Amino acid sequence: MTPLNVTEWIDADPDPVTRAELAALSEHELTERFSAPLTFGTAGLRGPVRGGPNGMNLAVVIRTTAGLAAWLTARCQGGSRVVVGRDARLGSEAFALAAAEVMAAAGFEVTLLPRPLPTPLVAFAVRRLGAAAGIQITASHNPAADNGYKVYLSGGAQLVSPADREIESEIARIGGAADVARASVIPADDSLVEEYIARIATLPHGDARSIRIALTAMHGVGGETATAALRAAGFEDLHVVAEQFDPDPTFPTVEFPNPEEPGAADRLLALARSVDADLAIALDPDADRCAVGVRDGDQWRMLRGDETGVLLADHVLHSAPEDSLVATTIVSSTLLSKLAKARGARFAQTLTGFKWLTRAGDGLVYAYEEAIGHCVDPDVVRDKDGISAAVLVADLAATLAGSNRTLLDVLGDYAVEFGLHRGDQVSRRVEDLSDIAEMMKRLRADPPGQLAGEPVTTEDLSLVRGGMRTDAVIFDGPSIRVVVRPSGTEPKLKCYLEVVVPVANRDDLAKALEQAKARLAELRTFALSL
Repeated sequence: MTPLNVTEWIDADPDPVTRAELAALSEHELTERFSAPLTFGTAGLRGPVRGGPNGMNLAVVIRTTAGLAAWLTARCQGGSRVVVGRDARLGSEAFALAAAEVMAAAGFEVTLLPRPLPTPLVAFAVRRLGAAAGIQITASHNPAADNGYKVYLSGGAQLVSPADREIESEIARIGGAADVARASVIPADDSLVEEYIARIATLPHGDARSIRIALTAMHGVGGETATAALRAAGFEDLHVVAEQFDPDPTFPTVEFPNPEEPGAADRLLALARSVDADLAIALDPDADRCAVGVRDGDQWRMLRGDETGVLLADHVLHSAPEDSLVATTIVSSTLLSKLAKARGARFAQTLTGFKWLTRAGDGLVYAYEEAIGHCVDPDVVRDKDGISAAVLVADLAATLAGSNRTLLDVLGDYAVEFGLHRGDQVSRRVEDLSDIAEMMKRLRADPPGQLAGEPVTTEDLSLVRGGMRTDAVIFDGPSIRVVVRPSGTEPKLKCYLEVVVPVANRDDLAKALEQAKARLAELRTFALSL
């Protein structure tokens, strides 16, 4: 809890807009705003842009940054370099400038990125500059009303425990935001952006470049950087969804600015059809995630994150050293573990989130999570990066096109080699977070003994010891798997479903797919009943 009472907080709020907003609220509304501060979750702080300790506003950003500065100083990192970046969401410019100014006044050397830029650029810059920390103001793919505060530590990986709780303790010791010192900061030039693009241009393995690509930036900050990176890598035949290309914090053409949401990629797929593209790419608003669209017969569809994940893993492993490590999370497909073994690579499984994936172990060459996040160059960007993933998937698609093959052809090969792995997800959005806790409680009290006609075992990860302990329940059967967990970034209960169907040869693919769809429908019924 913040040590400041309501009156002290309002009096010390440096933003006259949120100060007036809070002053006009009823006692009941103020109680809700001050019930608990934002805390570091899966991807940092996230919340609605509004006044008070549990919203994203200038006072919260200033106090959070002062707490981070105190934590770094206490660990003999005072005076080190800190990188600050931002997306184009509501409030991002003011929040990023305030964070930079607080760090500068605390004695740190600050690199403030010059304009709204993709989140992976902060992760890149932290490693490139040897910085002690990085701050990115972003809420990624959250609804338009939200913003957030993401922290990278030395080495460019995301903040993890116990550092997050230690920083929160430092924040709690900070007084009013208006009393926190700030010093002016001059933004950096474009040199880091140019270095980042130049690095991405070296990632392709093959020489083929003659494919046509349709791309959407989903009203976010990735469009300019992504097209520059693709062109630097030699992909010149680019077509963009014009009405979604420029940053717009209101996200006017999508209900939720997330390529995974139904309908979000409709304009991209329509463009791909109209220009007869070979590949479609959708970035999320801060461009740290990449979704891929492909032609499937007479139609276009988006690949699931697991499909893209195993394709990129195999592509990376083709040129990786022996005994390299690939990693994914507990909610992703089981296919990567089988592919890794067949390719002579090591495999690791972590909790959900790239803060864990990029710490999966030595020799890491690739990591992905099913939520369309891919880390294809961990030595340089130790986080998910939608732009480098877009370049590498274009490289794979172009290489295959040279042999008159497609990404779907390779997925068919995997089905014959490892069985058809088909996944789905059910998300239960709630208004009251207590509903999620109640659903998890009911599930633990009465777990199913079988699902989709198969006996299942239950593993409750809240009961395990060590680093894999989390609020999740896994049901495993001979050919099915269900993982149920609360979302770490949104008010949702998420159910991750997978079925595996043996495939004798490519002629059996259609039949196997129908079997998989039928079994997934049974698992969906279970997930919707929770």
